[in-house]
Amino acid sequence: MPDILVIGGKAGDRQQISTRGGGDKSMDRKGRVIIHTGDGKGKTTAALGTAFRALGHGHKVCVVQFIKGPGSYGERLLAKKLENLDWHICGKGFVFKKENIEEDKKTAEKGFALAKELIDSDRYDLIILDELTYLPTLGFLPVETIVEAIASKPARLTIIITGRNAAPELVEIADTVSEIAVVKHAYQSGIKAQKGVEF
Repeated sequence: MPDILVIGGKAGDRQQISTRGGGDKSMDRKGRVIIHTGDGKGKTTAALGTAFRALGHGHKVCVVQFIKGPGSYGERLLAKKLENLDWHICGKGFVFKKENIEEDKKTAEKGFALAKELIDSDRYDLIILDELTYLPTLGFLPVETIVEAIASKPARLTIIITGRNAAPELVEIADTVSEIAVVKHAYQSGIKAQKGVEF
């Protein structure tokens, strides 16, 4: 199984990263850096809500998922049917087993190198870096490397970062930071994740 899976669009379009811009290039558009963090449910969901908003305006969107491995998530199934949406899976599943930690670290590094290339390409209006906050907290990547990549983004590009425990350095460079707290979660009552709600 490859380290990075591509979902949606024409396969040939994903083999090379274009240096052409896409979407609205009006001079007054300014991209943002947005973070959804906290222990509560809904960080990725909030980011994807913005993705569908952007797609509705004809913007070019890319999702890069770290940590999460392959699977039939509803959003991925829909992504295959949508134009202007590229999707890359740069993880093998949540990494709690220490015996695979070096392999997971290499996968994360490779995924971030791709993310940096996508950011620099100026091809997108919105890039979502899902679960990116885990890379520095797990010791997979220095937070300074991430900050440098975000700080050098094209001015029109909006980047959304999701995941728990966002590093202070990431919070510092963000324009908007939302913390989603747990008040109550169905899992605590023994209700398992359900198709169409949690995945």
